[in-house]
Parts: sequence; structure tokens; C-alpha cells
Amino acid sequence: MPRKPKRKAPASPARHDTSPEPYPCHSSPSSAQCLAVRDALLAFHGFPEEFAPFRRLRLGGRSPNCDPLPQPLSPTVLDGLVITLLSQNTTDAISRRAFASLKATFPSWDQVVDEEGKRLEDAIRCGGLAATKAARIRAMLRDVRERRGNICLEYLRELSVDEVKKELSRFKGIGPKTVACVLMFYLQKDDFPVDTHVLRITKAMGWVPATASREKAYIHLNNKIPDDLKFDLNCLFVTHGKLCQSCTKKVGSDKSKSSNAACPLAGYCCIGEKLQKQ
Repeated sequence: MPRKPKRKAPASPARHDTSPEPYPCHSSPSSAQCLAVRDALLAFHGFPEEFAPFRRLRLGGRSPNCDPLPQPLSPTVLDGLVITLLSQNTTDAISRRAFASLKATFPSWDQVVDEEGKRLEDAIRCGGLAATKAARIRAMLRDVRERRGNICLEYLRELSVDEVKKELSRFKGIGPKTVACVLMFYLQKDDFPVDTHVLRITKAMGWVPATASREKAYIHLNNKIPDDLKFDLNCLFVTHGKLCQSCTKKVGSDKSKSSNAACPLAGYCCIGEKLQKQ
């Protein structure tokens, strides 16, 4: 069983999104709530193995206990952006397979831009929506080459979060969730993407209103969650949303009450349900 982490107060405040706060009267979550939920999920699941390499990159090749670990190879920003684009409307496993096929077919990004046939589309077909994704990848790569002289996005590492958002949002098909994932996983920035799992769980806990859209939830949660908890909480929410059957059901329904007993978020979701009814 994973060892329960030591509790400590969050060291850094939340980074406020530059967009207007959509729910100024909604006080949740507090820093203490974020820490408690992070600790509960970490004790229950351990840290998800699929996200461990990204965590080691953020920790500079060390474990949370400061023990040295093998430094994982850092993907390029462009690789990360393409992987994230390919993951739209499919699973991570399938998108990784599509990316591996793309790289095997095209050793360089310039070849992707210069190729005029359907080899790119064929290479990523296993990931779904091949025609749409191929067109967006090629257009993005062409734009980068025309503006920068070469196909590379490593310069984004030197920019602020808002500057990265501005740069990436110029590309068709790169929305707020994709940008947030690139910021958090591939640029090691403090950001909090909101996918279907995160939105469902945070609504259930009352961290965002029940009627919140993904876009407004993203702004609110980034304003509220302390920077030093965003990465762990996000990875744990995604993992918990995939694994916990009770969290896939409507909170408070008769069908979910018995299955909620083993869920570490059951108490938080009951509180959230009461808050949503007020």
C-alpha cells in the first residue's frame, strides 16, 4: 500500500488567470481543501505511473523525498504538442501509437510539410480523425517554419504562461485544453487542464458550480488551486476518474451510494452535493 504522504501547507499561491474570474462568489476550493484531496488520492492510488516521468522532470530528476532518480528524456515541445493534438477524441495508448507511426514514416518535420500526398494521413489513421488531424499538423508545422525559419518550438520554454497561450492559440485545432496540457506536461509550467474527468469530479465536490462549462471551470480552478498542487492534483483526478466506478455515476443517486463507500472522495462529494443544492 502506498505510504501516506507527509502533510505540509502549500508553499505557493494559485496563479491567477488573466481572464475575469467567472465565479467570484464561489469560494471553493480553498488551499486546505486542495491539499487534503491531493493527500487522500495519493494515499489511495499512489502517484500514477503513466505520469511519473513528467513528475521527475518537474522535480529535476529527484523523487518527492529528494532521492536521486534516473533523469527521463525530455520530449521536445513540438513532439508534445503533436502528441497532445493526436490524443484528441481518442485514448492515450492509441494516440501514442499514432505518434510512433508518424515518426517512423517521417524522420523529420520538414518532410511532413513538404510531402503532398496522404502519407501523413495514413501514418496517423489508427488514431482516428486522420484527415482533420493531418491537415492541422501540416498547417501548424508550415506556419512555424514560415515564421521562425525552422520547425522548432523550444523557444516557448523561455516565455511566460500567457505568452505561450498566445503563441499556441494561433493554430487551428489547438484549444485551451491542448494548450494547458502542453504547458503542464511539456513545459513544466504551473497550469491545470480540465478534461471530462476533472470537470466531473470537481463539479461533484462543489469546487465549481454544477452548471460550469469546461472553459469557466479552467479559469476558476487555476485561480483557486495552489501552483505547487496543480500537477499532482490534475494527474490524480484523471487517474481517479478512469478507475473509480462510483465517480462515473451521478453523485447522490441511489445506485452510487453503496459504491461510494470505498471512494476516497465520497465525503467530499457529499459535501459538494449539499453545496450545489443551496
